[in-house]
Amino acid sequence: MRPSNRWTDRVRDLGDERGAAALEFLTAGIVLLVPLVYVVLALAAVQAGTFAIEGAARHAARVAVLAADDGAARAAVERTARTVLEDAGLDAGAASVELSCEPEDACASAGARIRVQVAALVTLPLVPDLFGLGLGTVRVDGVATQTVSKYAGAGR
Repeated sequence: MRPSNRWTDRVRDLGDERGAAALEFLTAGIVLLVPLVYVVLALAAVQAGTFAIEGAARHAARVAVLAADDGAARAAVERTARTVLEDAGLDAGAASVELSCEPEDACASAGARIRVQVAALVTLPLVPDLFGLGLGTVRVDGVATQTVSKYAGAGR
């Protein structure tokens, strides 16, 4: 009769369970890892869109304070914001760009505060647009305010 060893007896009793831990680890890892990777990709897409929209608003406001009159300011703001959004890969045609001045209708006057608001849709990765419902998009807004220099128009 061979001597009994508690460790070898336990291992012998678990003989049919060999390799199951690796399989369970791989299955649980994939089930947890795939959604985690998608969340990281989605957050990265929204963050990139947020940076682009904030940059578009900021640059458009900076251009607006340099414009000679209200009409030129509005055209320059629209053109600048849409160019920045296109460079970032967003749909510039679907974006909305709004310009407001304080005091109203005096955007080019010294001390005027120009506010530019840009809103656009950021598309989430790997989400199809089913039936045109827009379920795979996130609306992001960006706002920037600039003040026209008190020396504006002095050199004109």
